[in-house]
Amino acid sequence: MSKTTNKFSPEVRQRAIRMVLNHEAEHPSRWAAVSSIAAKIGCSPATLHKWVKKTEVDSGERAGLPSDVAEKMKALERENRELRQANEILREASAYFANGGARPPLQAMISFIDEHRGVFGVEPICRLLPIAPSTYYENIAKRLDVDRLSIRARSDIALKIEIRRVFDENFQVYGVRKVWRQLQREGFDIARCTASRLMKAMGLQGIIRGKPIKTTVPDQSAPSPLDRVNRQFKAPGPNRLWVSDFTYVSTWQGFVYVAFVIDAFARRIVGWRVSRTAHATFVLDALEQALHDRRPLHGGGLVHHSDRGVQYVSIRYSERLAEAGIEPSVGSVGDSYDNALAETINGLYQAEVIHRRGPWRTAGAVEFATLEWVDWLFNRIVQVKPLRPDFVRG
Repeated sequence: MSKTTNKFSPEVRQRAIRMVLNHEAEHPSRWAAVSSIAAKIGCSPATLHKWVKKTEVDSGERAGLPSDVAEKMKALERENRELRQANEILREASAYFANGGARPPLQAMISFIDEHRGVFGVEPICRLLPIAPSTYYENIAKRLDVDRLSIRARSDIALKIEIRRVFDENFQVYGVRKVWRQLQREGFDIARCTASRLMKAMGLQGIIRGKPIKTTVPDQSAPSPLDRVNRQFKAPGPNRLWVSDFTYVSTWQGFVYVAFVIDAFARRIVGWRVSRTAHATFVLDALEQALHDRRPLHGGGLVHHSDRGVQYVSIRYSERLAEAGIEPSVGSVGDSYDNALAETINGLYQAEVIHRRGPWRTAGAVEFATLEWVDWLFNRIVQVKPLRPDFVRG
C-alpha cells in the first residue's frame, strides 16, 4: 500500500469520492471536478481519480475487476506461489536426502538450509522439514560463539585439527586405526570410535587397495520388485524391455557417473546421463530422456530391469515408473549376470571410449565423448548385425 493511500482515512476518501460524484455536473468535465476537490483535501488529482474509478467498478457502474474479487485473486496467487515454492523445496530435499532415511540427520538438514536459504528462506524450509527455525538459528549461533558449544563439541573441534594434521602428514593414506595409534603416541586421549566418528564426519578415508568405488549399493530397508526378466534379455518388439545401469569414470576433478537406458529389442541406448554425483536424480534424468524419446504406451507391457542399487529402488524412481505405467524388475545383489545386457553396454563404453581416449580432465569432456559415442554407435557405425528394421521411433 502506498504512502499516499495511508495518508487518508477511509472516511476522508469516501467523502471526497461522494463529492466528486455529486458535483461532477457543476464542472465542465470530471477531471475538472476531481482537480477542484483534490486540491481541497490535499491529494493529487490522479489519486482521487483512481479512487473514484475503483468505487464505480465495485458498484458495477464501470467495467473492471471488483476489489473483493481482486483480493481473492491475490490470495490465490499468493497461495499458488507458496505451493510452488513448497514443491520446489521438497524436490530439492528429496534429491539431497535420498539416502537419509525417514528423518534426515540434524546436521544434514542444517547443511541443506545453509545451501538453500538464499533462494527459499529459512522459515519456508523449516515448515516442510522436521526442524524448528529456533534449532537452526541456535546451531548458527554456536558456530559464531564457541563457548556455547558442549564440552564434547569443543573437544571434537580440537581433535579434528589434529586428525587432519596426522592425515596430511602421512600422504593422506592413514585409515582410522593408524590415525588413532599415531594420536595416542603423541599423547592425545582419544578412543578409536571417536577417531572413526570424526574422520567419517570430515570425509577422510585411508587408502583402499583395489577399487573403492561401488556403483551398486543395495538399500536393505527398501522394498525391491521381483525379477521379471530372469536373465532372458530378449523382447518381441520395441518398448517391451528396458534395462538400466550406470558406470563411473575417473577424471582429474573426481569421479563422474554415466547412466544408460537400453532397449533390449535392438540393443539400442534410448537414454543416458552424465553426472558428478551418484544421486537418484541423475539415473532419473536418463529415464526421462528415454520416455521422451520412445514415448511408450501407458500400461503397454513395458518392463524396466535394473540392479538393486539405491538409485533404482528409490521412491522417486519407483514413482516415476508407476506414473509411466512401466513394470519394475530388479535382479539379485552382487550378480552381474542378472543385468548382463546393461553390463555389456557398460563394458563396451569403457573399452571403446574411456580406456582408449583417457585420461579425462573434466566431466564436460566425458559428456561430449559419450554423446559422440552414442551417436556413432547407432547412427554412423557400420553394423555387423543391422538393427532390426521394425525398431521404429514410437
